[in-house]
Amino acid sequence: MATLYEHIEENKRRTTLLVLAFPVVFAVFTWVVFAIFFWITGHITDPDASQAVYQTAASTDWASQLRSTLLILVPLCWLVAMVWMGISFFFGDKWLMSGAGATKVTEQEQPEIYHLVENLCISRGLPIPRIFIMDDNSLNAFATGRDPKHASVALTKGIIQRLERVELEGVIAHELSHVENRDIRLMLITVAGISFFTFVGEIILRSSLRSRNGNRNGGTNLLLLVLGLIFLVYGYVMAPLLRLAISRTREYQADATAALMTRHPKALASALRKISSDSHVEALDAHPSMAAMCIANPLSKMQAFSWVSGLLATHPPIEKRIAALMEMDRGY
Repeated sequence: MATLYEHIEENKRRTTLLVLAFPVVFAVFTWVVFAIFFWITGHITDPDASQAVYQTAASTDWASQLRSTLLILVPLCWLVAMVWMGISFFFGDKWLMSGAGATKVTEQEQPEIYHLVENLCISRGLPIPRIFIMDDNSLNAFATGRDPKHASVALTKGIIQRLERVELEGVIAHELSHVENRDIRLMLITVAGISFFTFVGEIILRSSLRSRNGNRNGGTNLLLLVLGLIFLVYGYVMAPLLRLAISRTREYQADATAALMTRHPKALASALRKISSDSHVEALDAHPSMAAMCIANPLSKMQAFSWVSGLLATHPPIEKRIAALMEMDRGY
């Protein structure tokens, strides 16, 4: 396994690549889809060819306008995606906490949790992150932020109430490991990128349906329909594939770092065993892209994209993580 510093440097490289890959791959994907669309409808055939079925003057003008629009639309979408990445980098953690229904707490409100976090941070020389509580009785947790100085840790109400203190310490140490390893920055960029494409896709499709009901220009309506589908397909299918660039070893790395912090691997193994039995966070069913950030899959087994998240979340099976921790415990 790579050292902590090698892991941090690798995360920095992967973050840069993902920031570039999301909009670049999207631009290429858009051009390919519309090229296929033109070919299927016959609009890319030679206007002078006698065999062309759809080469009326109106359709030729429409196709020409559509191609001209794409020359502006695709670069514009790429630029908007880059701007969104920048905004998400600085404000994405606030959006994620809001989506999870998490509320910030202070030392006065949760002194035991605050002191657990504080002691672990002191042991690793980390700034104390903001602490949030999710109003859910399940067992789960995640960390986010752009760097250790701007990090946040969220815990469900259930995980605080149902875990032993030493188990909870292991969970918090695991999340602080993601902060120290800079996994939080990589996941913030990934989740923000996926959310952008799905969100914009839904808006465009709704606009297309309203245009259709209002009997507006058919060419514009079809353009919106195709573009909306491109955004949604890319967000739900193509963009998650980019998450596979995130190493599956990050969870093992965080578990190992947490074990070093607490000197109690068995406690984290016990916590993971309990978490695996009840990890569903209801608020996150509406935000499936956030599943990869949690210590365990927070989506309902009946949720439409739960199996996709399980496939692409880059989390190793909890059984293997527990086995690795128990092996570490025998070394202490």
